[in-house]
Amino acid sequence: MKKLFILVISLLVVSVSLFAKTVVSIKGDKICINGTETFKGKTWRGYSIEGLLPNSRMANAVFDDETDSTRYKWVYPDTKKWDAERNTNEFIEQLPIYRKKGLLAIGVNLQGGSPQGYSKGQPWCNTAITPDGGLKPAYMDRMGKIIEKADELGMVVIMGIYYFGQEKYINDEAAVKKGIKNTVEWVLKNNYTNVLLEINNECDFYHKHSILKPARVHETILYAKSIQVNGKRLLVSTSNGGGKCPTSEMVKAADFILLHGNGLNDPKRIVNLVEKVRSIDTYTSKPIIFNEDDHYDFEKPMNNFVAATSVGASWGFFDYRRSGEDFNEGFQCVPVDWRINSDRKKGFFNIIDEWE
Repeated sequence: MKKLFILVISLLVVSVSLFAKTVVSIKGDKICINGTETFKGKTWRGYSIEGLLPNSRMANAVFDDETDSTRYKWVYPDTKKWDAERNTNEFIEQLPIYRKKGLLAIGVNLQGGSPQGYSKGQPWCNTAITPDGGLKPAYMDRMGKIIEKADELGMVVIMGIYYFGQEKYINDEAAVKKGIKNTVEWVLKNNYTNVLLEINNECDFYHKHSILKPARVHETILYAKSIQVNGKRLLVSTSNGGGKCPTSEMVKAADFILLHGNGLNDPKRIVNLVEKVRSIDTYTSKPIIFNEDDHYDFEKPMNNFVAATSVGASWGFFDYRRSGEDFNEGFQCVPVDWRINSDRKKGFFNIIDEWE
């Protein structure tokens, strides 16, 4: 009987592990995973870290390029070829290492981010969304693999839909909304419960579609929130450019606030930006998350990461390969070396490792 009891318990444990899900939710201004605030009751350097979501921008984890004239730019040093599946698979291989180091969230975009870090023009075509708002199976298969691995590891995916410079490949406003609808339904129908949705990255840089610009982007947030499958919806937001404050309509509509620290060289400006958001008349208690910042100085007692933490905001690592740097640098420039093998990467992961 004792052996049978042990066998039953063992089977139950295996069954639970096979069907375990990571559910992201919000309580006030805190992020929760499986109903509990992240880092519940914990402090770091005297600051509360309860409910925070340390994250890293991995925008190009499902990247591809459909343009013959630019695909050569992304070839791997060893094979001299570009390989979208290799890019995603090597990223997934590193996820357990990121999680063990303390990373709780990754930011991935269906239209990627600049594969050069920053770009004046974007002649390449990297979009999971078709011109009429449909979804491309190969992209969504890669995204699904990432979400499922993150789910297994207890990680959140901040999934973006649109990226400026690639919005030009979407026909019109109707197609923009169709792309949102198809994406939201894809997440919900697949029962992915570890996803936070970012409508578009840096809405103030868009040119073609007014509904993706600051004056109207709150309409897309509300639209995405209205889409339900089996009574469930996604938590939705969008982001502005570095140092920019969202509009009052965006703050009211969003479930959480996404900020960027690009251009904010002084950590005091990080604090000021968070305080400015909280002073907006439509702000109610909700999480504030920096999901992009290219300032580091992790060895210093005060930097943008510490500054954000000091005022209860989550911080996101944005690292790209600078001109002349080796292949191992950065998490954004394609092809990406997803390993933690550069000083900047090590600096970030060392500091969040202190939180575990």
